[in-house]
Amino acid sequence: MVDAHDSKSCGVIHESSILSPGTMQKILVILGPTATGKSELAVTLAKKYKGEVISADSRQVYKGLDLGSGKITKNEMGGIAHHLLDVANPKEKFGPDRFKQLCEASIALILSKGKVPILAGGTGYYIQSIVNNMVYPPVPPDIKLRKQLERKTPAELYEILKKADKKRSSTIDKYNKVRLIRAIEIARSMGSVPDLITIPPKYAILEIGIDIDDEELKRRISTRLNERLKKGMIGEVSSLRASGLTWKRLETLGIEYKNISLFLRKKISRDEMKRGIEKETWHYVKRQRTWFKRDKKIKWFHPNELTQICGEIQKFLSH
Repeated sequence: MVDAHDSKSCGVIHESSILSPGTMQKILVILGPTATGKSELAVTLAKKYKGEVISADSRQVYKGLDLGSGKITKNEMGGIAHHLLDVANPKEKFGPDRFKQLCEASIALILSKGKVPILAGGTGYYIQSIVNNMVYPPVPPDIKLRKQLERKTPAELYEILKKADKKRSSTIDKYNKVRLIRAIEIARSMGSVPDLITIPPKYAILEIGIDIDDEELKRRISTRLNERLKKGMIGEVSSLRASGLTWKRLETLGIEYKNISLFLRKKISRDEMKRGIEKETWHYVKRQRTWFKRDKKIKWFHPNELTQICGEIQKFLSH
């Protein structure tokens, strides 16, 4: 959480210094593990620096995935415009190539208003698509193959990918079915998954990383889960199922949706569901940290260090 007493230390950068003629246009990125307070910080910074927020979350793009994805509410937005929330049907696949296309359109729109784009989220490969200006393989979806692969477990998919492209299997998140299926799809089409190409960046980017100590983060994860359950997260999953989503599709939409769908089918108890969500969320935090450690340009802070964060942003926006 942002320290309210600290917020006064944030200065305001005038528009003329943000978008000076002849300089590369600037965007801010707020990233880090789940439950560290990225959304709240992004709103605070947007108010201070005349910005708008772009969500970089692989589940918040979907309509109806609200409590389970931790989607920010209208009240929490505090009047700040947010982009890339509820832009996709959960029955459809949505990947980093589509995200990059929509994100760049949102960035252009925000810049055209003379405002600062603030990309905020924890989905590393979405953020990477913008920060590194990635070019993705032009392989269209293979619907027949996807239907076959969706019946398999992540472990089975990982073994298939390992045989198809050992190099790619060594770098992929072996628990992420969506990415595993896409990698297999590309490998089947091209013979292997090519190294992603980066081209010169379009923007000057400041990456602010937010993280907290393990015990505090575990407490936040547990508290957040209890709050979401009280607000009706189980009912949200039931509604998604009633709208036509298959159980298999729900299981690919993230930790909460998988475990709650298992509970609704009476395959696990409520206590097992809660323990499963907490345990898997913590494993996810570890994977997020591993991903972000590879990017040495990220400047890391505790979310309460608003004075230091604002100092970095002022230097960045003023030059």
